[in-house]
Amino acid sequence: MGQSLQGKKIVVTGGSRGIGAAIVKHLSDEGAQVAFTYSSREESAQQVAHSLTGDGHFYIKMDISSENSVNEAVEHILEKWPEIDGVVNNAGITKDQLLIRMKAEDFDSVVNTNLRGTFLVTKAFTKSMMKARKGSIVNIVSIIGETGNAGQANYAASKAGTIAFAKSCALELASRNIRVNNVAPGYIGTEMTEVLSEDVKNKILEKVPMNKIGEGIDIANAVRFLLSDDSKYITGHTLDVNGGMHMN
Repeated sequence: MGQSLQGKKIVVTGGSRGIGAAIVKHLSDEGAQVAFTYSSREESAQQVAHSLTGDGHFYIKMDISSENSVNEAVEHILEKWPEIDGVVNNAGITKDQLLIRMKAEDFDSVVNTNLRGTFLVTKAFTKSMMKARKGSIVNIVSIIGETGNAGQANYAASKAGTIAFAKSCALELASRNIRVNNVAPGYIGTEMTEVLSEDVKNKILEKVPMNKIGEGIDIANAVRFLLSDDSKYITGHTLDVNGGMHMN
C-alpha cells in the first residue's frame, strides 16, 4: 500500500456506497484526508467513515441537484479546510427508459443531477483552488457517455455533457495549475450489478474483451492516479476503465 496522496485533502461526492465508497476508502489508504458527501442514508456514510484509514475524515449531507445544498455543504467543508487539493464528482443517478416512453421530468432530473450537479460542485470549489493555484478535479463519467445506450438517452447525455464540460474547465483553469479529468467506468461490480441474473451478466461479458466485470478498486486506482502528482501533466483527458469495451 502506497501513500501517494499523503497530506492531501480530497472531497468526494456520493461517497457512501458503490464506486464512491471504494474511492473514499482507497484515497484514505493512500494517505489522503477525505471529506465525502451522501444524499439520504447516513447509516451508510457512517459505515464508510468507520472503515477509513487514518484520521481527519468527515462526511456531510449534500443534494447535488440543489444549488443551495451544494453551496452550504461546500461552505462547511471550506470552513474546516480552507485549501483542498482535489474534488471527485462521483454522485449521480439513473432513470432508464426507452426514449418514446421517457418522461421529460425523468430526462431533466438525470441531467440536472449528473451534469448540472457537477457544474455546481466544480464551480463552488474553483475559487478556493484558483486562490491556492493548485488542484485536481476528477469526474466519474461512463462508457455510456461515449457510446450511448438504448434506454439511457438521459444518462448518456448527462455523461457526454460532463466529458465536454471537463475539457472546457481544463482549458480555463490550466493557467492556475488546476487539472480537470474524467474517469469513464465500464461495467463495474456494485450492489446494482450483484442482483443481475447470470444470463444478463453473461451477455455483458460477451461485450468485454477481458471477459470480466470490473471492481470498485479499478476505478479508485484510476482516480488516485489523476489526483496525485504522478499525473501532473495530464488535463482534459478521459481515462477509460472498461476492460476493452470501448477503444478510442
